[in-house]
Amino acid sequence: MTSILAVDDSASMREMVRFTLAGAGFDVTEAEDGQAALETARTREFNLVLADVNMPRMDGISLVRSLRDLPAYKFTPMLILTTESGADKKQEGKAAGATGWLTKPFDPDTLVATVNRVLG
Repeated sequence: MTSILAVDDSASMREMVRFTLAGAGFDVTEAEDGQAALETARTREFNLVLADVNMPRMDGISLVRSLRDLPAYKFTPMLILTTESGADKKQEGKAAGATGWLTKPFDPDTLVATVNRVLG
């Protein structure tokens, strides 16, 4: 089963993402911030990482950058799911290694379609 690491400091947002992706057949693991996600990713490999930008301890862009430094995550798809929609933030995410950018609130069908597309 395809495993996804969903990272967001909002418990309700993690739940919505988990519900949407689990309903589409994905195995979803949640993390409450970038630091927790990095610790989890070091112990288990995921097929895709979905992260918010604004989080305590470690933001999503820093998480992407840190994961890209790990050999196991060099080519793993990483999507940013955030309320941020400015071109500067998107460019910062792309420079860090993000595969794509989705804005909140998200459409469940669009999220699933995007995840399926980046997973190939």
